[in-house]
Amino acid sequence: MIQLNNDDALRVKPGEKVKVSDFHSDYTNGMSDKDDAAVELNSNIEALQQLQDKLYAHNRYSVLIIFQAMDAAGKDGTIKHVMSGVNPQGTQVYSFKTPSAEELDHDYMWRIYQRLPERGRIGIFNRSYYEEVLVVRVHPEYLLKQQLPGITSVDDVDDHFWEKRFNQINHFEKHLHDNGTIILKFFLNVSKEEQKKRFLKRIDDPARNWKFSMADVSERQHWNAYMKAYSQLLSNTSTDYAPWYVIPADKKWFMRLAVSNIIVNRLQALPLKYPDLSAQERDKLEAARLSLMASR
Repeated sequence: MIQLNNDDALRVKPGEKVKVSDFHSDYTNGMSDKDDAAVELNSNIEALQQLQDKLYAHNRYSVLIIFQAMDAAGKDGTIKHVMSGVNPQGTQVYSFKTPSAEELDHDYMWRIYQRLPERGRIGIFNRSYYEEVLVVRVHPEYLLKQQLPGITSVDDVDDHFWEKRFNQINHFEKHLHDNGTIILKFFLNVSKEEQKKRFLKRIDDPARNWKFSMADVSERQHWNAYMKAYSQLLSNTSTDYAPWYVIPADKKWFMRLAVSNIIVNRLQALPLKYPDLSAQERDKLEAARLSLMASR
């Protein structure tokens, strides 16, 4: 079984140059029993529920969880299952779509600031600002809509441009970390073969037809370019304060368990506690108790 203290096997070490092909998308850490995994997942969900309650009461930290993946990797299902036990009032889930005209008139981080979780809350980004070094890197023509100084054609977009974006993202995440935001980043690593199976299932099952888009098939044609972009992203933006975890996604049951383990581990490492009441506040509580006991 996967151990709660064995997250390093899935973590990209800071400064390490990696390729997506270095990671096995069907890895299960020796587990083969879905039922055992379900039991552990439920245990983690219960632990996360308690930790979230304490996080909210402590009100010193916020948690930002980022999911990035190719289409059909299982982002929605993982969020649904792993976060199924948490209090909706303390959780915010946001999916970033194509930037609007207003958002394009600002820098690419502008819309992100408006969606960051407040202290005491867990924020989940289903896709994120990392699209700016993924889909935009695969389709550099999208940059022309951003009206950036010095970028008048795709020929102006070189490796130095992407290095600057990686540095900007790292500085942004360091700023969030220094101000109490815990950042966890998950790349759900699905194989091209498994993605094909899931696309076909969406086509063949009427209940899943709504999940399918021809745009997904179109993007699949750029698979190698996306793998290269992900490899660069993982190598340049996994840090001590905002690590990337490459989660095997071919087996959904293991993927969900692995994500839940990492989240629970990180929250358990925080010095969370319920607020201590002052002597005066405890006296007020005692007075309230006596008043209630005396009332009808």
